[in-house]
Amino acid sequence: MPAVILSTGEGGEMKNESASNIPSSKPQGQISFSSELIRKGIHLASLTIPIFYYYVSRSLALEILLPVVVVSVAIDMGRHYIPALQKQVAALFDHILRPHERKAGLLSGASYVLISALICVAVFPKTITVTAFAILIVSDSSSAIFGRAFGKHKFLDKSMEGTIAFILSAWAVVLMSPKAGSHLGHTPLAIEYFIGAFAAIVGGVAEAGSVSLHLDDNFSVPISIGLTMWGLYWLLSVLDPGSYGAIYQTLLHSS
Repeated sequence: MPAVILSTGEGGEMKNESASNIPSSKPQGQISFSSELIRKGIHLASLTIPIFYYYVSRSLALEILLPVVVVSVAIDMGRHYIPALQKQVAALFDHILRPHERKAGLLSGASYVLISALICVAVFPKTITVTAFAILIVSDSSSAIFGRAFGKHKFLDKSMEGTIAFILSAWAVVLMSPKAGSHLGHTPLAIEYFIGAFAAIVGGVAEAGSVSLHLDDNFSVPISIGLTMWGLYWLLSVLDPGSYGAIYQTLLHSS
């Protein structure tokens, strides 16, 4: 009877697999760890999106993002049905595509990142978008790499180790990200760091449960963080408008 062991998927997703069916180079159904590093290196390049958006208006960001999303989705869908395009995409990216991304009609992670950026810019205040999207890029990469390398204990659909890496790296992002209070010309209030830190935990849970939720984590992470942050800022402005009302109004009008 073959031994059964635990292996980890993206972000430390835990799977039971027979040892006799697992190739020595990588767990079954996954890209190799070296390909994972390349994939996350490309993913980290998407940090240019929140950094760029911080310095430009919402309207300009949307004018740039919308055509980029359309082109990305067109290429992504076209590769499934146009042989010449499929050949070109495969030559460049086949080694870093996940198995589900090869299925007809499904988008790659790159397209989901761009669509998510478009939604966040269109829906959330700038301060929230910059923080939520930066956490997605940095912490999703941290979760995937640490989950693959060290994941041993299951947490929801991923590993506890990967989720801890997500939250810790997200807290680092929160420390460096812009705060609504800064736009009023004074030092951000401690409560703003708490809002970001709590939202980072929510994002970590959303990332860990994304498989069961049937949501791509490029959606579940920034949307859950954005909604949590916005909700907490609003709640504070209602509970204590004298202390937090101005900050909330500044948050809403950041663009």
